Amino acid sequence: MNWLDELKWDAQGLIPAIAQEATSGDVLMFAWMNREALQKTAELGRAVYFSRSRGKLWFKGEESGHVQLVHEIRVDCDQDVILLKVTQTGHTPGIACHTGRHSCFYRVYENGAWQVIEPVLKNPQTIYK
Repeated sequence: MNWLDELKWDAQGLIPAIAQEATSGDVLMFAWMNREALQKTAELGRAVYFSRSRGKLWFKGEESGHVQLVHEIRVDCDQDVILLKVTQTGHTPGIACHTGRHSCFYRVYENGAWQVIEPVLKNPQTIYK
């Protein structure tokens, strides 16, 4: 059996993927993958996702230069979520979020409101052209 066939894809042929920084354990982002994206990720050793809004493969960093080098691909116990252990490149510290932050999870719920807890490391207008 092909390793991709062992996974539980949703009705659209997608599987959720979490990118986690290999060194710190920080959760950087969440995205979707289709079979082709996961296959290319395994082949290339860099994160490739499926953009639902664009309807095509999205090579992380193709516009920003903030590539994710993949050290490990894991699957959860139900085989319906992928975890990528990555090194975020292109800036120090790594920028994974399109807002110019290290992580897409930069807000925390406190006292009835969402509070921003991570700074913008680079202005997004200078990242994307």
